[in-house]
Amino acid sequence: MDTAATTREPQKQGWQRGLTQVLPIVLGYIPIGFAYGVLAQEAGLSPRNTVLMSLIVYAGASQFIAAGLFASGISPLAVVLTTFVANLRHLLMSASLAPYVRRWRKPLLAAFAYQVTDETFAVHAARFASTPGPVNRAEVFCVNLVAQAAWVFGGWLGIVGGQVIPDPRPWGLDYALSAMFIALLVLQIKNRIQVGVALLAGGLAVGLALLGLDQWAVVVSTIVGATIGVLWERWIKTPSP
Repeated sequence: MDTAATTREPQKQGWQRGLTQVLPIVLGYIPIGFAYGVLAQEAGLSPRNTVLMSLIVYAGASQFIAAGLFASGISPLAVVLTTFVANLRHLLMSASLAPYVRRWRKPLLAAFAYQVTDETFAVHAARFASTPGPVNRAEVFCVNLVAQAAWVFGGWLGIVGGQVIPDPRPWGLDYALSAMFIALLVLQIKNRIQVGVALLAGGLAVGLALLGLDQWAVVVSTIVGATIGVLWERWIKTPSP
């Protein structure tokens, strides 16, 4: 038996499945990255730093926030602290995925964690929960690598297109992020508990944002929604005395 061929086959299948899963993210990341590239140029970031931020930081919401803060002349420390708060939700996402990859070596865990975004988290969480057995690493890293490549490419297009389109908002590009989140959420909803939790968390996030808790709205609503969802599910599954 050709052991090498036997090993390559699951990897090939993993890459193929990963490409299928990441396609909706790619379709969203390119226009959103384009909008980021345009806004970063407006904020005064150089083309090199615009691309480096997508390579090193790789956090869509934080990159938009950072670009706006740079344009306002905010100090670098304030930029770092603000984006840190905006990304606190990654602690919750990492805690959710950790049980599935706990046997991985630390270098692999670091590479995986570096490329976890809201969108790749949604794909991985749904896939991990529905697929028994060990996680296919080729599939996981295909999703992560292709997603980041699409984001960087979109940012580069924004740098080039920024000379032609000074403001992406009239084109609706700034809505691409929200549209992609909605699509990923709908794909994960399978029962009435998830529908209720999604509506509750979304409504709470909007309410908190209107009250002025912009950066904390998502974190707080996620914790509250997840807690109520767990309690609700346990209450339904608990047998009557």
